[in-house]
Amino acid sequence: MNEEYKKYQDEAFEIVTHAANEIGPRLPGTANERKFHDYMAEKLKSIGVKPVREEFAVAPRAGIGGLPYAGYVGLIVSAGALIARQITSVWYLTAALSVLMLFWLVASCFLYRTWFDIFFKQKISQNTLGEVLPEDGEYDYTIILSGHTDTSWNWRHSEKGYWKKDNPIAALVATYGKVGFGAVCVIGMCLISIFMALIYFFGGELHSMWALKVANTQFFNFLNRVLIVLPFITAIGSLFIIAWNDPDEENASRGAMDNATGIALSYVVTKYFKENPDKMPKRCRIVDCNCGSEEVGLRGSMAFAKEHKNDDLTKNAWNINIDSVADKEYFEVVIKDDWQMCRFDKDLEKMFKDTFAELEIVSKTGGCIHNPVGGCDSTPMTRAGIKSVTFAAQNPMLTYYYHTFRDTPDRFEPETVGLGFEVVLGVIDKIAKFQEENGFNGVNN
Repeated sequence: MNEEYKKYQDEAFEIVTHAANEIGPRLPGTANERKFHDYMAEKLKSIGVKPVREEFAVAPRAGIGGLPYAGYVGLIVSAGALIARQITSVWYLTAALSVLMLFWLVASCFLYRTWFDIFFKQKISQNTLGEVLPEDGEYDYTIILSGHTDTSWNWRHSEKGYWKKDNPIAALVATYGKVGFGAVCVIGMCLISIFMALIYFFGGELHSMWALKVANTQFFNFLNRVLIVLPFITAIGSLFIIAWNDPDEENASRGAMDNATGIALSYVVTKYFKENPDKMPKRCRIVDCNCGSEEVGLRGSMAFAKEHKNDDLTKNAWNINIDSVADKEYFEVVIKDDWQMCRFDKDLEKMFKDTFAELEIVSKTGGCIHNPVGGCDSTPMTRAGIKSVTFAAQNPMLTYYYHTFRDTPDRFEPETVGLGFEVVLGVIDKIAKFQEENGFNGVNN
């Protein structure tokens, strides 16, 4: 890395260190999340860029932050199954609760829909934007550099993997094993509750022949015998889900990798072009977008897409979403959110892969992954018509530092963040070339 780039690397790592060590955990809608926004707003002001604050309401426990609620439902349904052996009408109550919980789980925690937000306590989060224009103020396209300011609740089961980090198999059991067992227990007992309610309702209340036939099968008799013991097992599994998210805000992730690195890189790239106007892509506007509340279900990028759906921030626009650049052996472009069923931009995918090759970056993931669980801010951007992918350098397996208080800057090297800076500059060069070759109307071709 040349000396010109090194100062941006060092400043980026200073931002990461300040966010993790001085501000600390930054859960969605909290005072610490606002402190980080204020800090980045001051950074933008220091380079002559006016920060713009865009506030929105967020319900932190309505999505993944509320996953322990599923464990409580599993516990209630398990207890109800024991009572229902004597009072069969209890199955109707546990089934209704199960249907409601499963619908919420899929809609809010898996698909990130906002349908249930109004039923949970809301807080105010924000996006903070800053733009750098060409010297003449005229532009034909926009490159949005984005990262998210908030951090996740501490995932207790993942953090326990720290003590087994030198034994990968044991670490996987400590994370996936407990969570997987708990999920099977909760969902399994809910489905059994729904099944039993249907059989007793249609067979006992409506005298349906198919329900009566099922009630007289060996399977149904076996299930009733199993339900003498099964609720005690599923109750234990439910406790694992309850214990997943540590409710204490002070124990939340410090978010050095995820995602102070994304915020820092977005800023230093913006600063680079502000300080070097001769390096600005021709007829291009650069926007630094600090998104809030990503960890609760992409709420900041959703709010951004909604706020700007009718202006030029979503017209002929490109989004380089940067999320977690710390693991030097795992540089990658994320091209799809599987759970969100959203495929990201293929042109940007190729640009990143070409840049990795030019910088001789070798990755254990081959430089390209799908996001297997959850989602990233590229999904709302893509759905808003913006060309977007997510750039990361993160081990895609669950690790002891992912979404835990062990996500600290001492774990990784400034040079990894510096290499991320070079990658983003390389991709921006390719976007500029693409736009020029397509008459500055490349997005619409």
